[in-house]
Amino acid sequence: MKKFRHEAQLIKKALEVGLAYAKKRGYETLPQSTAQPVKIEVVYRLLVQDKQITALPLDKEDGPNMKHKLIIWISKMLPADHEWLS
Repeated sequence: MKKFRHEAQLIKKALEVGLAYAKKRGYETLPQSTAQPVKIEVVYRLLVQDKQITALPLDKEDGPNMKHKLIIWISKMLPADHEWLS
């Protein structure tokens, strides 16, 4: 699994974009008190359902792998020369 230097910033941005996408799709917003792992799973499952990302194999479907998938997804949306991708 490729490590990203700015993983914290990338996952924060992925959740921000993913939750905004969910809201546009008609889903209710999650409460601020919702834990980050829950948000990661919600966004991951929505993106898999909408075929925005490919699903992980069932035996590898856990928190760190879902988080990594979201980081890869958001990194592809950022410009190639973005500071977080260096």
